[in-house]
Amino acid sequence: MRFTGVMVLGGVATLLLAGCAPPSAAPEEDGGPADFALGTIDWEPCKNEEELAEAPEWDGDPEWLETLECGTLDVPLDHADPGQGTIGLAMVRRPAEGSDEDRIGSLVLNPGGPGETGVDLLDFPMFDDPILSAFDLVSFDPRGVGDSGGFACGDWFALDEARSAIEDPTRVSDAELGALEEAARAYADDCAEEVGEDFLAAIGTVNVVRDLDLIREALGDERLSYVGFSYGTYIGALYAEMYPENTRALVLDGAVETERPNVEVAVDQAEGFQYAWDLFVEDCSAAGECPFSDPAASEGWMADLLEDLDADPPMARDVEVDGATLMSMISQQLYYENSGDLLAATLTALDEDTQGAGEYLDVLYDDTFAEYEEESDDWSDKPGMTWADEEAALTAINCADRTDPTDADAYRRAAQEAAVDSPLFGSDLVWEQLPCAYWPDTEEAPSGFTAPDAPPIVVVGTLGDPATPYTWAEELAGQLDSAVLLTYEGTGHTAYAYGDPCVDPAVDSYLLTGEMPEEGLSCPAWEW
Repeated sequence: MRFTGVMVLGGVATLLLAGCAPPSAAPEEDGGPADFALGTIDWEPCKNEEELAEAPEWDGDPEWLETLECGTLDVPLDHADPGQGTIGLAMVRRPAEGSDEDRIGSLVLNPGGPGETGVDLLDFPMFDDPILSAFDLVSFDPRGVGDSGGFACGDWFALDEARSAIEDPTRVSDAELGALEEAARAYADDCAEEVGEDFLAAIGTVNVVRDLDLIREALGDERLSYVGFSYGTYIGALYAEMYPENTRALVLDGAVETERPNVEVAVDQAEGFQYAWDLFVEDCSAAGECPFSDPAASEGWMADLLEDLDADPPMARDVEVDGATLMSMISQQLYYENSGDLLAATLTALDEDTQGAGEYLDVLYDDTFAEYEEESDDWSDKPGMTWADEEAALTAINCADRTDPTDADAYRRAAQEAAVDSPLFGSDLVWEQLPCAYWPDTEEAPSGFTAPDAPPIVVVGTLGDPATPYTWAEELAGQLDSAVLLTYEGTGHTAYAYGDPCVDPAVDSYLLTGEMPEEGLSCPAWEW
């Protein structure tokens, strides 16, 4: 499983987004700070024999995990002033299976986020044999994430509670807005105080890109081969702009929007989740597998169901499943193209007997929360508390990377628009951006870059992607001078490295030989 989102208690899966803004930039021409002595990466097994034996099922195949090596690379906290100290980047590598003659180099990966650990990305097998033979697979926790200086700050649940208290998301009152403002301002202020404004300014995506070039150098690769999923597409696109001479091949799958404020991007994303849900409803109704007769009836049926769950929530793994928790589960399932049967069966079971749907709810709950539950010491008290740390990195990077409104009314207008366009998924996605209105100052985000000197780039877009709408892939492919768009006609979040017989061979060939997919290639939805 490749998980590229960050869940929040308010009811939807989010993976918003980042552009770029350097707090302190080294000159782009010289590829980094001239007076920084780059060290080496000392690789060692990620897990010992005892840890491999005790690894939970969701943590990967022990035989695969045994091949993984972990290490740390120190990079400057401030690339313009390396004397200010360093930050250690946690890294993971899966050595190439082929001979030295067959080996091309490293293939660096980013799973998305921001806030997602790259080290965990390789816990599960990825890619076809030719890729595994030719490349060392490498991933890392970006600065401010996971074991690379990951942090928690503020009280995210206060903002969540203020969102939950809104009676009508399409008509937010002044009093409700005031409570949201208070919680968002307190969150931003607490983060600045607890973590420090200088550190918050240093974890924007431009510095991640500079780190990535140092990673390339430390790996011994003359040029970078890279696959970025979701938010990772922004890292890759910006790398092509800043380091075109160091670029070999870039695959950008599930492209993010790069130009607009977070609050506007959140409205797009809400519409993307709604579109993915509508596709599921259409298919489910046509097959006669849903408890509602047609798509038009689904909205009222879901409203009634969520109200019933709030009044008398059933249990899943000893946790109450209210309406918001069910929507978190549904949102997570929309990331996966083959989730339709499970969703249909769950809704049917809930229609027949909400208290008797436990078997299906348990499965959804495990898919959504099991990893976090394993890591939490107080799971039953606050479901989701362990990803509050990821929420801190996500918020900090988003706020650093984009220029956002400072007027709360702009967020209210956007949230109300999203609530109308996407009744199930809308307003929470916007309100999550409100702390950016009060975030410490950062440098202005660059925009309009085209990477004119970069070699050919492959952008992959999925028509029914809930989290990164297909229009964003079209925009990024049009923005980058050398990019070609490969379209996947199915659903789910991202398309490459799932074994699709059309997508994977085209992308594999590009990574291995540099041969671009044919212009306008569109791959039909895969029959799972």
